[in-house]
Amino acid sequence: MNEPERPDPDALLQRVQHEAARAARGRLKIYFGASAGVGKTWAMLAAARDALAQGRPLVVGLVETHGRSETEAMAQGLPRLALRRVPHRERTLAEFDLDAALGFGAERAQALVLVDELAHSNAPGSRHPKRWQDVEELLAAGVDVWTTMNVQHLESLNDIVGGITGVRVRETVPDRVFDQADEVVVVDLPPDELLARLKAGKVYLAQQAERAAAHFFRKGNLLALRELALRRTADRVDGEMLAYRHQNSVAAVWPNREALLAGIGAGEHGEKVVRSCARLAAQLGLPWHAVLIETPALQRLPEARRRQLLKLLKLAEELGASAATPSAPDAAAGLVRYAREHNLSRLVLGRGQRRWPWQRGTAERVAALAGELDLLQVGTTSAMRTRTAHESAPGAAFAWQGYAAALAACAGTALLAMPLHGVLELTNIVMIFLLAVVGVGLRFGRGPAVAAAFLGVGLFDFFFVQPRFSFAVSDVQYLVTFGVMLAVALAIGQLTAGLKVQAAAAMQREHRVRSLYEMSRDLSAALLPLQVAEIGARFLAAEFGARCTLHVADDDGRLQAVPGGSAEADEGVLQWSYDRGVAAGFGTDTLPASRCLVLPLKAPMRVRGVLAIEPAQREALGPDAMRLLETCASLLAISLERLHYVDVAQKSSLQIESERLRNSLLSAISHDLRTPLAALVGLADTLALQGSGQHTTIAAIRESARRMAALVGNLLDMARLQAGAVRLRLAWQPLEEVVGSALAASHAALQGRPVTVELADDLPLLALDAVLFERVFVNLLENAAKYTPAGSRVTIRAARQSEQVRIAVEDEGPGLPPGREQALFEKFERGERESATPGVGLGLAITRAIVQAHGGTIVGSNREGGGARFTIELPCGTPPADDGSAAAQEDTT
Repeated sequence: MNEPERPDPDALLQRVQHEAARAARGRLKIYFGASAGVGKTWAMLAAARDALAQGRPLVVGLVETHGRSETEAMAQGLPRLALRRVPHRERTLAEFDLDAALGFGAERAQALVLVDELAHSNAPGSRHPKRWQDVEELLAAGVDVWTTMNVQHLESLNDIVGGITGVRVRETVPDRVFDQADEVVVVDLPPDELLARLKAGKVYLAQQAERAAAHFFRKGNLLALRELALRRTADRVDGEMLAYRHQNSVAAVWPNREALLAGIGAGEHGEKVVRSCARLAAQLGLPWHAVLIETPALQRLPEARRRQLLKLLKLAEELGASAATPSAPDAAAGLVRYAREHNLSRLVLGRGQRRWPWQRGTAERVAALAGELDLLQVGTTSAMRTRTAHESAPGAAFAWQGYAAALAACAGTALLAMPLHGVLELTNIVMIFLLAVVGVGLRFGRGPAVAAAFLGVGLFDFFFVQPRFSFAVSDVQYLVTFGVMLAVALAIGQLTAGLKVQAAAAMQREHRVRSLYEMSRDLSAALLPLQVAEIGARFLAAEFGARCTLHVADDDGRLQAVPGGSAEADEGVLQWSYDRGVAAGFGTDTLPASRCLVLPLKAPMRVRGVLAIEPAQREALGPDAMRLLETCASLLAISLERLHYVDVAQKSSLQIESERLRNSLLSAISHDLRTPLAALVGLADTLALQGSGQHTTIAAIRESARRMAALVGNLLDMARLQAGAVRLRLAWQPLEEVVGSALAASHAALQGRPVTVELADDLPLLALDAVLFERVFVNLLENAAKYTPAGSRVTIRAARQSEQVRIAVEDEGPGLPPGREQALFEKFERGERESATPGVGLGLAITRAIVQAHGGTIVGSNREGGGARFTIELPCGTPPADDGSAAAQEDTT
């Protein structure tokens, strides 16, 4: 047991391949802090200056100083890459130039690029939407990267930080990027010192600092963020330490981090061990594990007792433990191996009873194998000891079949060897008896193998050693033969029984891995949810003999059973599991009386449905079985999500092609019709000047031609907006001017309808394209004129609400069709399918496109007193401090 274990060849090959891949990849170093202002960028630039002084080829790809003089001074003298200019909404943004950084790395060995603010979102139109994706491309190209990030940007901690600070950060980085970094440098600063820096204006400018101190930068928030950052870094370092131990085959436990390990045995004290360890872990605030070692003796226990032990493992999981069932020939050896693999320094065991005076307990054997472990023994009551001794007595669960087989095998071996006496040497006959011991050990385990060893020695002495047919020995040397034969037989029996257990466990693991691989391979080729359900049902029937039914959620969250399922689960259990994303039903704490176990199908984006599993037998499922079922559910969920996005991609592709064809057709028709329509209007005007006397006909021709020209103009404008060919000419101006020009343009259409304009006195200047936004009001007013009776009132209201301006255009007509309020903003949608009202349903579509181009929203609704209301919300922005001629500056932080 003290000899080093032979390394796994597959693990060695995988390690070599992993190290080769890491060697070709760049190294990532993250300067990690609890919040802004702790000095991450300053520390990164200071380290870069030292590396540059040592001759390291490096360049600053991007650094955000935020106006801090100390940081700007530290960045002086470092080589920099020119920033990439990206046009966005009538202005230009400066972004990190990924191609220039790749070119710098391709020309130099061990090139280093500094990229500040890893969680930053890139400008629209960039190669990657996130800066951490730019960094990953640099690393894949073999370029080293130094970067910075705060704890609130970690994806797993984002909601926790939001709950603490009340501020939800939208820019996040996946945890895998942080965990796979080659080095993490914690830049820490006490909260009081950070608040002093904030007050001194070293973190933000004066106005920003005052706002930050009142909201985010409170001492309680900073203490909580500091603890999160240090704990997350400690978890990462702990993972690195475990990886180092595995790579270097470190056997001894390093007590650098406290943790408990509860060993559950076959005795009655298992429940007390679990509860005592849980209480101790809660008192000390430590993580803990619970294991049940699969030994040959455990496998020979009655099925009812095995189910009780599995329930103990489930109880440990409910109390917060990480449960496992590793296999080993001996419980003590299995506990020591698990403790060393997971670096667990404290082992909690029950105080077992010895069956024989010379027999050592599990705790004593563990102490002999691993002296570095701390052992805590849980005492048992007298009644419990009595039950344990009674149940562990030889007659409690005597496996008479194995011992009878050992007797029969030894007797058969003796009869077979009798004719060979005098033909074979006694040493060869000894080999035959040893072969019988091996066979008994392989088939029936350790106890029958030991019995076969003693029987074999006795029969060999009685039938083959002089004087024969007696247990007397004529030659003392035969006593050595008997001793060696017995020792070898016992050793072979022990090893054979242990190898049998390990081989069975390995075969079971290999079978399950192969089944999972075949399942994932079949799922990758599935094209319909029905095929996914069939593959899952086939896997569960083969592995567990269970029936199942797959329930897939639609876009509204309603569960629909896939045809072909054979398991029937209660709809309440199904919906509960889907809504909360946790398992329910049989074997869980929620509705355990249900016939089926219901597992949620958790995909990366959302829960895709539930899987109802009806086991073949009503018995507890162990941790390994539950993990296998959860893996199966995860594979099914990923496959369903893949099918969903394949369908979305196909529909999007078809929609894009339809839109492109429609816009091309509209543009072509519009250009071809504008010229003859203009000519028709001109001819009508010429006829009117000639005084032909057909004034009514000429007026009708002119009006129809102008209406057709306006329709063609709408078609052309819609095509331009959809193609992105319209560029906004924004200028800061009052809203009343745009409303006034729109009323003047709509004077003819609004004849007989009074218009009320109610604009608040505190309306700010808005960044508008006056020509385009005038079209918004003209379309809404013309729409009101078309669908309202003569004499009805049209009202325009506008008021400021927080950081937005809300504009409402209301009429007193019949209102919008119920349920189709938002559909009316689609192209060629009309309030009435068949109507004499002129138009083709483009006015509202153009209105929405113009409003969205200004960064706003528009919705339609019905008024309580009757009539329609169209509400527009526009961002206020920050008008310039001068006379209004300067361009708008938008906050991008």
